[in-house]
Amino acid sequence: MAIAAKPDLRPANPRFSSGPCAKRPGWTLEALSGAFLGRSHRAKDPKARLAEVIERSKAVLGMPADWRLGIVPASDTGAVEMALWSLLGARGVDVLAWESFSKDWATDVAKQLKLKDARVIDAPYGRLPKLEADGTRDLVFVWNGTTSGVRLPNADFIPTEREGLAICDATSAAFAMDLPWDKLDVVTWSWQKVLGGEAAHGMLALSPRAVARLESYTPAWPLPKIFRMTKGGKLNEGIFKGETINTPSMLAVEDAVDGLKWAESVGGLKGLVARSEANLAAIAGWVAKTPWVDFLAEDPATRSCTSICLRIVAPWFTALDAEAQGAAAKKLASLLEKEGVALDAGAYRDAPPGLRIWGGATVETSDIEALLPWLDWAFAGVEAEQQKAAA
Repeated sequence: MAIAAKPDLRPANPRFSSGPCAKRPGWTLEALSGAFLGRSHRAKDPKARLAEVIERSKAVLGMPADWRLGIVPASDTGAVEMALWSLLGARGVDVLAWESFSKDWATDVAKQLKLKDARVIDAPYGRLPKLEADGTRDLVFVWNGTTSGVRLPNADFIPTEREGLAICDATSAAFAMDLPWDKLDVVTWSWQKVLGGEAAHGMLALSPRAVARLESYTPAWPLPKIFRMTKGGKLNEGIFKGETINTPSMLAVEDAVDGLKWAESVGGLKGLVARSEANLAAIAGWVAKTPWVDFLAEDPATRSCTSICLRIVAPWFTALDAEAQGAAAKKLASLLEKEGVALDAGAYRDAPPGLRIWGGATVETSDIEALLPWLDWAFAGVEAEQQKAAA
């Protein structure tokens, strides 16, 4: 069997990781030259820079003026955990789970917090669970399944008038998808996703209803220091003005400001969404004419424009057992990495074998388009190797 020729064009930036994600186009270390290194984050100028991240983020996202936004430790995970441990327990809670991280939040609710009135509504990879919300209960969910490439098409199922809180992990959705703030009460994300910032810092946004819950409800369990958002029964407003709970990296803060300025330069949220959707469209056009691959998301309306997850549907691949499928998919990803055309493009470890290509706003559509012929080339190589082994 003849070996397929390698494509002539390579992506200018081969970084398609789903976190940390590609830096903005044109980024260099010089962009961080103004960082307040060796300074206390409590000092006037560094604190102002932290507040700048908060205010620019709110502006780009179009967050309502009466929402609070704070910088918190431990990335999106820390932000979600702060919300779950501080807010849940006041009433029943439902958790929508359809991929790895939403299942982690379900585990927290059911097995760590041990909430008795908790229901987990789940679905397998590639699908959404039944979308329903009882307005008298709290609701925990991800907007975009980072490990499955399945996103919510809308929030129509969440009542606008509700007693419960809607707690949304939006880590791979914020800055790439429109979020309906009137249907949400807690929104979390990290710097390392759509704007390509550095890891370890999370963002926690609270609606007035969420603040009211914090000020009127005390959980039955002890809260670690990094989870505490109230003092004397009142919200600790400093957290939402740049007074972080623990020491932040001022280098990462400078990088976050740089990413936000870039976001503004490409048209704000509208421009960011357009860039991500263009990346999805490029891959969708290729998938439509490529018989060996399909989206993991079964419903086109739920396909993510950031964490774009693909499954291999070639008959020889689907005939393999799970272990052999995993090995073949890893071989495909390793060929792409060896050629330097796609780094970290393998499926998440708990997801079905396949590929996961980040299509967030910092990724150029021209790089996606340059990558696609390489996917065909790598698949042909793995297929030929499989046929040789079977002969």
